[in-house]
Amino acid sequence: MGSKLAGNGLFEGSSRLILPEHREAYLAEMEKQKRRGQPELDDQEVQEIERKIVESYNRRCTIDLVLFNPFFDEELSGVVVGLNVGRREVKLMLDEEFRWIKLAEITSASV
Repeated sequence: MGSKLAGNGLFEGSSRLILPEHREAYLAEMEKQKRRGQPELDDQEVQEIERKIVESYNRRCTIDLVLFNPFFDEELSGVVVGLNVGRREVKLMLDEEFRWIKLAEITSASV
C-alpha cells in the first residue's frame, strides 16, 4: 500500500485533474490575451476608404474590404448596394446575401 502513496502513485496522479469549468476559464483567458487593439486611421485614410466605397456604389464594381476583428483581419469582397450616412454603415452584397458593415470596422479598401 505504501507504493501507491509514493512516486507517481494514486494521490499524485489525482491532483493533476482539471475540472471542465477551470479548463474553459483558462482557455478563455488565454484568448483574451491574444486580443489586439483597433488601428487608428488618420483622416486621409478614412477619406480614401469612403471614396472607394462611393466609387463601388456608383459604378457597381467589386470592392475588397478588410474589417477589424480583435483576433484576425476579416477580408470581404462584394459590391456596395446601399449607404446609410446617418448610421455610418455600408450595405455590401456578398455572393447571394447582404451584410451591413459599420465604417468604423473597415481598416482598408481597394477597388
